[in-house]
Amino acid sequence: MAVPNKEDAKRIADAQKLIKADPKKAETTFKDVLSKEPGNTDAAIKTYESALVSLGELYRDQKRVDELAELIRQTRSALSSFAKAKTAKLVRQLLDLFTGLPNTTEVQISVTKSCIEWAVSERRGFLRQELETRLATLYMSKQSYYDALTLINSLVKELRRLDDKLRLVEVQLLESRVYHALGNVPKGRAALTSARTSAASVYTPPMLQAGLDMQSGMLHAEDKDFSTAFSYFIEAMEGYHSQDEVQKATSALQYMLLCKIMLNLGDDTNSLLASKHAIRYAGKGLDAMKAVARAHTNRSLEEYEKALGDYRYELGSDRFIANHLRRLYDAMLEQNLVKVIEPFSRVEIEHIAKMVGLDTQQVERKLSQMILDKVIIGVLDQGAGCLIVYDEAEIDQGYSAALDTIEKLHNVVDVLYTNQASLLE
Repeated sequence: MAVPNKEDAKRIADAQKLIKADPKKAETTFKDVLSKEPGNTDAAIKTYESALVSLGELYRDQKRVDELAELIRQTRSALSSFAKAKTAKLVRQLLDLFTGLPNTTEVQISVTKSCIEWAVSERRGFLRQELETRLATLYMSKQSYYDALTLINSLVKELRRLDDKLRLVEVQLLESRVYHALGNVPKGRAALTSARTSAASVYTPPMLQAGLDMQSGMLHAEDKDFSTAFSYFIEAMEGYHSQDEVQKATSALQYMLLCKIMLNLGDDTNSLLASKHAIRYAGKGLDAMKAVARAHTNRSLEEYEKALGDYRYELGSDRFIANHLRRLYDAMLEQNLVKVIEPFSRVEIEHIAKMVGLDTQQVERKLSQMILDKVIIGVLDQGAGCLIVYDEAEIDQGYSAALDTIEKLHNVVDVLYTNQASLLE
């Protein structure tokens, strides 16, 4: 095969300008350059790299997922002659092109696995570790949590042995996210503590530090410590903002608003929505949180349900927000039901449902749960379709007095026993 010449660099530059006007011609040019051996000089390698990335971006823009995957597989043999750092950078760049392409998780997993096999055969250990970390992230997005944890556990052991602190922080943070997704908050917190401990002894890039802050905020929110969670989300948002990570910065801002809503701080929510960051990241995501905040301030279940319906994707696609909004809905429903039934000792369930604007069966299920949780003291008469509310029984102080007397008698008996034992000695 011929070696790329000086003309190839000019051809690639011309082809890059033609990508929008004549993508087929540009593709042919890139493929022609890639069909030749990369060469040994810096200029030749740079030319090959430019053609490779440009062709990958063309496939990405045209959403040609299979061609992009095949390009990565085919060019690996040529990359073997590159320096290890350069190879890792190019493989990372090409895999990153899948980001933003919908429904490509399975393809990404397949390509990443084949790249891992290639890295093992080439004895490129650092690249393999990076690819395995990426694969664990893909498993998590696919909700294959067992596969993700299996990979993470082996990586943690290996990285501890190699004392690669920075990669260890990344993997332990991922471990925390997986356990959090599984609902195992204690293990998620333990993994995050390990990640922060590892991060204390090494420089942590802003993006990774923002990820640690974001995860800390989410775990504090799970413990209903929304004030502390809010402070972590501020740090995360600032970190993502400094790196121009618009989507993640917007998520952090949504979480900040969620914390204010959960703390019943409506005024703070309004001031946060008027801040420069809210203006910078304005969009449907923040509009959704604004609608929820307004419904919560008005204590209106009807407005709340309308907000959930109008912004179904924005509020439902993020599991963290969806879970907390579900709890918030339950709390609002309980408050409204308690307010409605407070004047009654016996009330029809249909009347309660009409007052709160919900379905009768939904209200009946919620009342049953509230009775079991002892939020309401009463019973449901399903035959008559009524809720019978009992007056809260006053605590008989005689029981407390009896328990105090018994405790004092117990102490007296203990003293007498001790004295008797000492006399016998």
